[in-house]
Amino acid sequence: MENTQSTWQTVAILIARLIFAAMFAMAVVFKFMDMGATAGYIAAAGFPFPLFLAWCAAILEALLVIAFLTGALLTPLALIGAVYVIFLGFAFHGPSHWAAEQAEFGAFMSHFPFAAGLLYAAVHGPGSVLALKQGWPGRA
Repeated sequence: MENTQSTWQTVAILIARLIFAAMFAMAVVFKFMDMGATAGYIAAAGFPFPLFLAWCAAILEALLVIAFLTGALLTPLALIGAVYVIFLGFAFHGPSHWAAEQAEFGAFMSHFPFAAGLLYAAVHGPGSVLALKQGWPGRA
């Protein structure tokens, strides 16, 4: 079945992919600029092996950048990204943080539309332009 996209749909998908890539790229850059600070933030949340987890986060986010820029493995990585973003919301901005700082509720809530966008990307894939045609399950 041939997938036909109008020009505006193609442009919208490419812009969305670039926005996602930019968001994760900024996160990766901040982690690499000071992996110790990222590890400290993770440790402050009570997680063990904070430096290891910081590197895992940086690697996952780098893979997400590559997936959104190339379209390769976009579906599985966007699904993993959605779970990751929701996890981050609960782990670092969840209900236990709201009493001390009301702004944490807004930070928590911002993770849900981000996760929704990632789920949408996972379902619809990278589009038909500037996308490597590989991946799982039946989508790039």
